[in-house]
Amino acid sequence: MNFCSRIPRISSALIIFLLLTSACAAIGCRRAMFDQSRHKPLQGSSFFRDGMSARPLLAGTIPRGYLHTNEAFYNGLKGTNLIAELPMPLSRELLDRGRERYNIYCSVCHDLNGEGNGMIVQRGFPRPPSFHIERLRIAPVGHFYRVITYGYGVMYPYSARVPPEDRWAIVAYIRALQLSRNAPIEALSAEMGKPKNRKS
Repeated sequence: MNFCSRIPRISSALIIFLLLTSACAAIGCRRAMFDQSRHKPLQGSSFFRDGMSARPLLAGTIPRGYLHTNEAFYNGLKGTNLIAELPMPLSRELLDRGRERYNIYCSVCHDLNGEGNGMIVQRGFPRPPSFHIERLRIAPVGHFYRVITYGYGVMYPYSARVPPEDRWAIVAYIRALQLSRNAPIEALSAEMGKPKNRKS
């Protein structure tokens, strides 16, 4: 059999292959798959009686990860009152984390010592009150947590930037700053570096 006699056989096989390929492509490339039935946000719809495509959430719907049953931890409140004690155990790790987060987020305004003279304040931003004034030394811890969460005055809220665990760590560190400034000398031990001679 010479080459010329094979040409019709190859041509018919090629034609059948091309026809099958075209048929498969035509089935898979329907316009309906590209332009599927859907609605853009707030677009009208004739499917529902109210003419809206977006459906209201059912009463009591809670997004995944937002079931906050511990009111003290997530809101800094017990009922309508600010909580006075940390809702988590105080530890060295918590204070270290609080110092780290405080230095990142708070020191730019409140400075490293909590006096309210951070770099942003030195450049013209309104000065926040010192953490060492009487009003803030006796404020419950829930006050600081809620200020961090919701903001206060010109301070904007940090709830989107700082998770609740870190907010409480910052509050614990603020309390440590206040204690370091106002602790009586008698409360210090020799290991803590109690001064031998203190001038009045």
